[in-house]
Formats: sequence, structure tokens, C-alpha cells
Amino acid sequence: MRRYTGRRRAIARALTALLPMAPYADMEAIRADAGAAHLKTLPPSIAVWLATVAHVRHAHTGYEQLLAEGYDRDAARFFVIDEINAVLTRWRATRLLDPDDDEI
Repeated sequence: MRRYTGRRRAIARALTALLPMAPYADMEAIRADAGAAHLKTLPPSIAVWLATVAHVRHAHTGYEQLLAEGYDRDAARFFVIDEINAVLTRWRATRLLDPDDDEI
């Protein structure tokens, strides 16, 4: 049995606050991604947000298909913003992507 660290608890709280209605399998994938080493220096709420956006982009949109068709990463990200926001809305997310934000 693994013990929960303070960071893991904070990630769990941030995830529940951000995505109260997300499916369990998606929440577990996001939780694992938010705890990854490359996000460790970020506050838990930011790590959860970045992990959420990346997970939804790759698992619930046509992002990968756009890349396969030759779109560059920034263009593909732009074209899936509405799809990402639709998923976040279904999950009753407390935050959505802003299409005018350059950091998507």
C-alpha cells in the first residue's frame, strides 16, 4: 500500500475541485500525469490544469489526427480548443481554455 504524500493529496484536491464530474479513468490518468517529475516544481493546481489539458487534447479530440495530416503543433492545438472546452464543460470543469490565450 502506498502512502499519500502531501503533494499527492494536494493534486487529488485540485483535481476534484477542477473536474467534479470527470470519469474515473480520466481522473486517474490526469492524476498520474500531474504527479510526473517534469511538473513537480509547479503548484499542484497548475500541474493538474496542464495535465488535464494535455490529457483531453490527446485522448478526446482530433489533435493526433491533425498532426498526422501535417498540421504543426500550434495549429493543431488551436483547432481543438472548442473540442477540449466541450469535454471540460461535460465534466463540469471550473475552468476552460481561452482561445485568445497564447499559452495553450
